[in-house]
Amino acid sequence: MASVIARRAFTTTARRLATGEEALKAESKKNPEIAILGGVMVCALAGAGFYFGRTPTKSTSESPVAIAKGSMPWETGSGSGKYQYHPGGDASAPPKDAPSAVNVVVVPDVNLPKSLHDKYNKWGKEGY
Repeated sequence: MASVIARRAFTTTARRLATGEEALKAESKKNPEIAILGGVMVCALAGAGFYFGRTPTKSTSESPVAIAKGSMPWETGSGSGKYQYHPGGDASAPPKDAPSAVNVVVVPDVNLPKSLHDKYNKWGKEGY
């Protein structure tokens, strides 16, 4: 079945290519809406290309943060290992210690009975 379909498609394509330009003219006279559809598609693709060329999408919505001058852990000499930043991006505000990504713990607002908390809480237990 597939070979019959392929044979028919390839012979039709070969016939259309063999007849040349008159086949294209006959097809455009038979289906004039194809030219309109082609124009609409070209405009849509050109508009999308223009839009994404001018305003590319971003992978993250991060905004830049003003880092305090000389506040990198290796520059301070204090040995605290904390980065510092200006709150709200205001460089005139005094620098503030940045939170550590390793030590920040999010505690959900859940109230469990002590027996369930001891059973399911793995924080600080052996093997976890």
